[in-house]
Order: sequence, then structure tokens, then C-alpha cells
Amino acid sequence: MKLLSGLSVKAAVESLREALVLETFYHLLRRLRSRSVELRVLLLHQTGPPECDSDDPFLQTLAHLKAAFRAAAPGGDCALMCAWFQVRFQTPLFG
Repeated sequence: MKLLSGLSVKAAVESLREALVLETFYHLLRRLRSRSVELRVLLLHQTGPPECDSDDPFLQTLAHLKAAFRAAAPGGDCALMCAWFQVRFQTPLFG
């Protein structure tokens, strides 16, 4: 979620612990961006929208996901977060 702090996509990928091909990250972002409205509707049932300094709707969606994940999986394990989302909403996170 380094994108929320203003990092570029490339810088955010480079900051990850696990190696991730930049093109893969862009692909995942496109998929999330295309589901942004649907995700926000689902997340509103879980938690209200968090504070976000950005006017960008996609970054607001990322902030909403981060808040929901933090509440559901405080340890920050990405696999647990995706599993929680799929079990809670009965739909895959990335569509």
C-alpha cells in the first residue's frame, strides 16, 4: 500500500519484500482498478470509508481495502487478507 503514501508504482514494487515483476503488479492494479466501484460497495458493508488525503477514487479504494484488511488480518499477511476477502464476500478480490 505504498501507493497511498505517494510512491510511484515502480517504487512501490521495488519496496516489496518478495520479488514481483513490474508488469505483474501493473496487471493486478488494472484488475483492481476495473473492480474499484464493486469493491467499494462491498467494503461499505464491512466498514465505513477511512480517511484518505487523495482525491483519486482508486487510491481511496486502496485505503478502504487497507482499513478492512487491517481490521480482519492485523498481522498483515497478504494471503490471509485475500482469503478473508473471498470468504467474507464470496467473490475473488481480483475478479
